[in-house]
Amino acid sequence: MQSDDTSRRKRALDAIALCPPDRFDQLYEALSADMPCAQTLRGPEIGSVMLRGRIGGAGAAFNLGEASVTRASVRLADGTVGHSMLLGRHAERSTRAAHVDALWQTHAYREAVEARLIDPAIDARRALVRNERSEAEATRVDFFTMVRGDDE
Repeated sequence: MQSDDTSRRKRALDAIALCPPDRFDQLYEALSADMPCAQTLRGPEIGSVMLRGRIGGAGAAFNLGEASVTRASVRLADGTVGHSMLLGRHAERSTRAAHVDALWQTHAYREAVEARLIDPAIDARRALVRNERSEAEATRVDFFTMVRGDDE
């Protein structure tokens, strides 16, 4: 069972990874002006991972293909280390995400990071999903079958 801190950190990292890139950049710029800088420990490094799938969610696993990922690690002056791994080739964004992770782990900055970056990032993702759903709904076609009474 995950601790509450672990699940909250996962929520924060998910919000960063799923936030639209332009919105993340805006939120990060506004946040980082008041926060301590971070020293790069590793990366950003671009590599690939093997994606695995299952037929029907329960079948035997198979290799679906490869995807590019970018990872980075940073350290704050107090020694807190932040990590990130993002799908795609986003060197600067990965370093920024690691910086946010490190800031989130410090109790002095966690509330500010949650309020000024994580919560707005979640809201931005929800708005994007709502917009995509409404666009898809606009193209929906309802098919129906007419039953004639003389088929018997």
